Amino acid sequence: MTQYLNNKPQFQKSPLRGDLGGLFDSLVIIPTYNEIENIENIIRCVFSLEKQFHILIVDDNSPDGTAKKVAELQPEFPDALHLLNRKGKEGLGKAYLAGFDWALAQGYEYIIEMDADFSHPPHDLPKLYEACVKNQGMSIGSRYVKGVNVVNWPMSRILLSYCASKYVRLITGMKVHDSTAGFVCYYKKVLQTIPLNKIKFKGYAFQIEMKFKTWKYGFEITEVPIVFTDRREGTSKMSSGIIKEALFGVIELKIGSWFTRYKN
Repeated sequence: MTQYLNNKPQFQKSPLRGDLGGLFDSLVIIPTYNEIENIENIIRCVFSLEKQFHILIVDDNSPDGTAKKVAELQPEFPDALHLLNRKGKEGLGKAYLAGFDWALAQGYEYIIEMDADFSHPPHDLPKLYEACVKNQGMSIGSRYVKGVNVVNWPMSRILLSYCASKYVRLITGMKVHDSTAGFVCYYKKVLQTIPLNKIKFKGYAFQIEMKFKTWKYGFEITEVPIVFTDRREGTSKMSSGIIKEALFGVIELKIGSWFTRYKN
């Protein structure tokens, strides 16, 4: 159970061992809000992989019982399935930042972001991990590094996402094809180098900001091609506010970088 002090989660470090056997160096962070339809399936799918990962579910007080379901599964995967309960919905970025703090406190080497809805294929986790081990920076599960690999999205959504990544490349100069991707693996040094307390954005702009800061601090970024499939169950969290944040946030990031020293 996570304790809170001044509204911040307090962590106790525990050995990176679980009933799945062996030492673990990698953690998959899955943020959730009303993912009861997906949560058990995604957990079992990750744990079924030959390459073994720990999982941290960061739940924003889902009213549908997502956190309760995770807690029910924890005895089946002791020390491998973790749950961080947050007091309310504060956005994707805040959830991941809380997860990063927890992962670094526990001593994980590789920290992976993944959605609960199967849009990020769990079977590609080993590829993402291996790419990050190789470059000691960041690896991205990319929809656009080799054409457009998106299934079950309307054309309007594909165009919005694809053009957003082109827009980010143009404004920032960052040579990443899928800058809004949320299937990402970080080497721990990246998260230790970036001032996480100064990360500003909380929606899809958070994903852009993290890639931009990783790049500006001189870490290597590798894009691993994946096929992105729209969620099977549940509802999308996309909103017009998230889109606006990303649109104007990119310009803010670029201007801010002119006045920032990046030292790795």
